[in-house]
Amino acid sequence: MRLRPFSLALASPLETARGSIDRREGFLVAVDPGADGESVPAPGLGEATPLPGWTESRSACEAALRGAEDENDGKALATDALDRLDPTETPAARHGLALALADATARDAGQSLAERLAENENLPAPTETVPVNATIGDVDSEDTVAAAENAVEKGFDCLKVKVGARGLDADIERLRAVRRAVGGDVSLRADANGAWDRETAREAVERLAPLDLAYLEQPLPADDLDGAAALRTVGSGVDTDTDRDPPVPIALDESLATRGLDAVLDADAADAVVLKPMALGGPDRALAAARRAREAGVEPVVTTTIDAVVARTAAVHVAAAIPDVSPCGLATGSLLDTDLAPDPCPISDGAVTVPTDPGLAGDAFDDLL
Repeated sequence: MRLRPFSLALASPLETARGSIDRREGFLVAVDPGADGESVPAPGLGEATPLPGWTESRSACEAALRGAEDENDGKALATDALDRLDPTETPAARHGLALALADATARDAGQSLAERLAENENLPAPTETVPVNATIGDVDSEDTVAAAENAVEKGFDCLKVKVGARGLDADIERLRAVRRAVGGDVSLRADANGAWDRETAREAVERLAPLDLAYLEQPLPADDLDGAAALRTVGSGVDTDTDRDPPVPIALDESLATRGLDAVLDADAADAVVLKPMALGGPDRALAAARRAREAGVEPVVTTTIDAVVARTAAVHVAAAIPDVSPCGLATGSLLDTDLAPDPCPISDGAVTVPTDPGLAGDAFDDLL
């Protein structure tokens, strides 16, 4: 197992209710075949790009990976090292090594990573393309509309708008302006990143109802599952004597990192869950979570943590393995000023093409190994 640190600037800071993101720093994780040819069947590449708030810190990620290396004087078997990485404590570190091993195994089998993941979860053959949403940062109303119109012109029919960094009135106006600009045929999501209290979130749900949102993502702090469950009843027939779906479905993201999927499902707190493979500890764990959510009647959506190209490609494979997946947050490569390698997953007309070569993308990343 070998590590290579990297640091990538964003083209411009992404403003969210939790603060500005202007740089992504992490590690490439490479694994090589053992001397006996059994511990790892082929070379493989992974990426560990922590994002505090969703994962461990960069220093904790590095310590976990270096610790795994040091178990055998820097020559730890990657398969043994994976067992020592706790996905709840250091998910980004586990993601990096789990992805490297999955890439190696899929390459050895002559399968794409999506095929291998689907086979392991007894799912149908993966899709060739995955629908994606465009992400719009928390900027003023005029810039929000301009970004939305630009995304629609590029073929996106699903937009996610960051909210929560300003007053509710301003956010409502931003979303209304977007809906007026793009019309009713474009799916619209809003992501508050846990910025609101219960009173504000309930008011938001009531006022956003006419805008026909696909969902409102993480309106409350991550730990408040009871509050999220209560939001799902607003206007749904639980508060009234009618029998109709809630006007604004609720999606949870950060809650999965802090409370876990099982707690979210047990609390009946979400209509959709946003699955970040980096925050869940690997592509294998992300797909298993998607399957559990779907079985519980909750829609899974796959997104990145604004990762570099290796982890983004892995997230595309995870999404491709989910049957009939909703638009996913995978169109994030353009947010980076530079990247580690050319992107093997082109985006066109609101969809990303899934690589079909063995592993992540055949030999596309071999120069990084």
